[in-house]
Amino acid sequence: MLIEQTAIPGAVKLTARRFADGRGYFAETWNRRRCTEAGIGLDFVQDNTSLSTRTGTLRGLHFQVPPHAQAKLVRCGRGALYDVVVDLRRGSPVYGRWIGVELTAENGCQLLVPQGCAHGFVTLLPDTEIAYKCSDYYAPECEGALRWDDPDLAIDWPLAGSDPVLSAKDEQAGSFADFDSPFVFEGAAR
Repeated sequence: MLIEQTAIPGAVKLTARRFADGRGYFAETWNRRRCTEAGIGLDFVQDNTSLSTRTGTLRGLHFQVPPHAQAKLVRCGRGALYDVVVDLRRGSPVYGRWIGVELTAENGCQLLVPQGCAHGFVTLLPDTEIAYKCSDYYAPECEGALRWDDPDLAIDWPLAGSDPVLSAKDEQAGSFADFDSPFVFEGAAR
């Protein structure tokens, strides 16, 4: 497995090695021992999948606050998406900055979203499926969201000039300027 650091500390791109033959391929998408040796010590407790039928469906920017903050390991099972991570950890050298990575069924890339970061994505193809592991259980009382189009974040979403398909919750999300972050940078994904 290829493990690459990104510009956000703790946000890591993982690319599984694929073993292909005439039937298709096999890939190991998570190996706790290998990731622990690479400094990624996580225990995942929940797996989620979502399907977005329309291109341009945007979900996020979502997070959970303590005591149920989550790290996520995100991959694309079908289709293609542009995955975004925003650092919300006070004291981080890249606080308020974002990265984006294209995840597709073909490229096999995954993105580790550390605790204290917001996560969102936009679909690039119809019928795109995203699958992700979480380090804590879903806790609705701890969930939060920031506006996808917040000018202070200035995320360059690949929307090809059209408006995204949004949920009511995402349409009503708060601004980054009004967000009082409970997250503190500790230098590693947890």
